[in-house]
Amino acid sequence: MSVIYLLISVSIAVAIGFFIAFIKAVKSGQYDDDYTPSVRMLFDDELKQSPDKQLNTKPKKQI
Repeated sequence: MSVIYLLISVSIAVAIGFFIAFIKAVKSGQYDDDYTPSVRMLFDDELKQSPDKQLNTKPKKQI
């Protein structure tokens, strides 16, 4: 039974260590994305379609 207490305490200590490392990484700007906004502006026109410029894929029937 004492082994379970030892394993639980060690796993909690490791989890706290990883959590502290994660918080430090977030605060230091490790996860800031500087690349995507510059690329997003290049593909911005392709993603947006105005309602008056809809693409008609079906050919119109002639009578």
